[in-house]
Amino acid sequence: MRKELLFGATSIMDRRSDYDVIIAGGGPAGASAATHLAMRGARVLLLEQKKFPRTKLCGEFISPECALHFDRLGVKDQMFAARPSSLRETVFYSRTGRHVSVPSSWFSSSGVALGLSRAEMDERLLRRATAAGTQVLEQASVSNLVIDDKQVRGVKVKQSDRESTYRAAITVDATGRARALAKQLTRRKSQHRKRPMIAFKAHLERTEVAAEACEIYFYRGGYGGLSSIEAGLSNLCFIASARDVRACGADADRVMREVVCENQRAQITLRSASLHSEWLAVSLEGFGYHDVAPAPGLLAVGDAASFIDPFTGSGMLMALESGELAANTIEAHLNGNAQSASLDDLGVKYSADYRRVFASRLTVCSFLRRAAFVPGLAETAIRLFAGSAGLRRRLARATRGTM
Repeated sequence: MRKELLFGATSIMDRRSDYDVIIAGGGPAGASAATHLAMRGARVLLLEQKKFPRTKLCGEFISPECALHFDRLGVKDQMFAARPSSLRETVFYSRTGRHVSVPSSWFSSSGVALGLSRAEMDERLLRRATAAGTQVLEQASVSNLVIDDKQVRGVKVKQSDRESTYRAAITVDATGRARALAKQLTRRKSQHRKRPMIAFKAHLERTEVAAEACEIYFYRGGYGGLSSIEAGLSNLCFIASARDVRACGADADRVMREVVCENQRAQITLRSASLHSEWLAVSLEGFGYHDVAPAPGLLAVGDAASFIDPFTGSGMLMALESGELAANTIEAHLNGNAQSASLDDLGVKYSADYRRVFASRLTVCSFLRRAAFVPGLAETAIRLFAGSAGLRRRLARATRGTM
């Protein structure tokens, strides 16, 4: 039985609202927030631009701690039914082949991370949100925010040739790096400038990645990750400088062969690889924080809130964590005293909660990023951490966190 949220003795539903919460974006962060809220009795509308299942540019590495979140969401069995690969270590390789290992057991008693495509994982999370009571609309694009008295009170949505308006007490931006809702607040014309980094992703056949390992390769201007996923395939996701991409004629296969394979280990694991899927590519604006409460009534989760460096392997964990964190903060707000808990208070509380949970690991990752992108530093760092398992473990743990 679903728990009913209450404002004292009255329903939490704002009489002017269709929903308690509207969430834009059906990825892990949005689906996590929706499921937690729906399980607690909130009336939730989740809007997703695409039709699921769909592919997504991502490293597709699910850290061991995510199993606890899947369990709380009631979707753990469905995840394992997809037959993900087991990943027991992450091995970091310098350009010359020097390497250092980080066991998955350092992050969870299960000792196993998972390799699972976003098409499979996101589909299961979204269907779980529906089962929990969330109303899900796919192929629905948010065209504008509904703003009353400088407060976000819902969204306008396009489906096919129809536009509808939905109102809610609180709106959540879970649109990933696009930050589609938050960016509508400024309405500034985008400045066309060349991005310094390009990310690529594809599923490959016949790689020689080590069994039960995620391998990270450092090379000039970037890094990449290769690991097994379901159905005997491997996922390759890598970042390269825009300059190197242009030098390769923006041909992803050339970038893989001429840039990624500067790494001696990558030369071995990718020498016989062939494409199983088309390449996906996206420009990266940068890493770190965004404003997680950009306007009264609007909160951000997942990559819309902050983008952590992929080599940490904690992107999926942060998505699930931030979705749950937002749900907890929203529930407390909706259950509070309606007269004293304003939307401004909600934004302040969520911002403080978000920094308490994520600030430390984002700071650590900002320092590690320098080693990843500055020539020669990755080699030095790997040599340093190879000599001390204790130091390596403390640093690895610093890129994670538990709620």
